[in-house]
Amino acid sequence: MNNREIVHSIKDYVRNYQEINKTESNWREPIIGFAKASDPLFLKLKEIVSPTHATPSELLDDAKSVIVYFIPFETGIILSNIDEEESSREWDIAYIETNNLISGLTQDMHDKILQAGYRATNIPPTYNYDQEKLISDWSHRSVAYISGIGTFGMNNMLITESGCCGRLGSIVTSLELEPSERKEVENCLYKFNKSCMKCADRCVNNAFIKTNENYTFDRHNCNEQIYDKIIPVYPNGLGDTCGKCMCKVPCSFTNPTKNLIEK
Repeated sequence: MNNREIVHSIKDYVRNYQEINKTESNWREPIIGFAKASDPLFLKLKEIVSPTHATPSELLDDAKSVIVYFIPFETGIILSNIDEEESSREWDIAYIETNNLISGLTQDMHDKILQAGYRATNIPPTYNYDQEKLISDWSHRSVAYISGIGTFGMNNMLITESGCCGRLGSIVTSLELEPSERKEVENCLYKFNKSCMKCADRCVNNAFIKTNENYTFDRHNCNEQIYDKIIPVYPNGLGDTCGKCMCKVPCSFTNPTKNLIEK
């Protein structure tokens, strides 16, 4: 297997998923990135994220590459989550169905890699984090940055060429693949030229704390909105997400600094 075959397989899986599984949600074309398992940034995550954050070789002793994929929500799902304080029904269902899609996709890629004679991990798309510190021991967003898929916004979401509204999955494998280019330019307008903090304006639970001219993101306030305020409204199990800071912002659908750089 090579990069091209993997990209084709992932895109094909996502393209056909709604019809095969009769989901309410649909998705735009996925973005796929690759990284060398030996990239020094993986070790750096132990300093940046947590000392317990795994390196690829700690998940797979003969790791050679990491495959990462971003599955962007379709337009209607994002637009549905603009109004009201609670997340929309469409957004909640998309969150659940996209996690299911990523679980199935990861299993599919895992099996294909094994059939090709290599090893691979099978990492769940979510809930693999410390519930007190709210920090993951394998951050799909962080490894997505390393693979060149995007850069972090002030809302702690990864901003890709298709925006930040979607979900991420990743696989560590013993298959050696060509790494993607990692651009050094920020996709977040605030980090790029300090021209935007719309995500803070959109937040409904004070997760953005401003000190002088600097902002910090409070993950506990963000988590409180989901588990203390939204979930009690949805006893049927929906509402395990919020996403307000990702909708009706310049990075919802695209990389907003791209045009500025091209000019």
